[in-house]
Amino acid sequence: MSNAPSSPPHPAIDERAFRTALSQFATGVTIITTQDEQGRFFGMTATSFNSVSLNPPLVLWSLGNTARSMPLFSATSRYVINVLAADQVALAERFASRIEDRFAGVEYDLSSSGLPLLRGCIAWFTCHNRSRYPEGDHVIFVGEVEHCAVHPKPPLVFHGGGFAQTVP
Repeated sequence: MSNAPSSPPHPAIDERAFRTALSQFATGVTIITTQDEQGRFFGMTATSFNSVSLNPPLVLWSLGNTARSMPLFSATSRYVINVLAADQVALAERFASRIEDRFAGVEYDLSSSGLPLLRGCIAWFTCHNRSRYPEGDHVIFVGEVEHCAVHPKPPLVFHGGGFAQTVP
């Protein structure tokens, strides 16, 4: 059995149907925070977060090639993945917007590496970037977790193109 990547012919697939099918997979909602070379904080909402390995502790997330934040995340070596609680819809929307200072009025603490840990989150992971993999129209970032914390309460999820809450 070979582990070599394969390149099957690409069948004609309707992009809208593909997006709709993907939207049926409920995901958690995160905000990835980091800092630029001038020391300014930056954060963005992301639903493409997943565990990779327990030993070593690895997680991944992905970012579109054309995202305005791609140069920043390509240049940085550290970031925090903040997992949002069900009551943080406004925060998710704020960090998904194009407003200039997304941190204005937002409560946060600083990690040991000086990056924002958003208050009220149900978990956070401080990571250093271990690797990046360009795939299709995205780059997959694999982070090695240096520290993490959990504050259990209901999560915010993304399903069917909108934010939702789980029912216990």
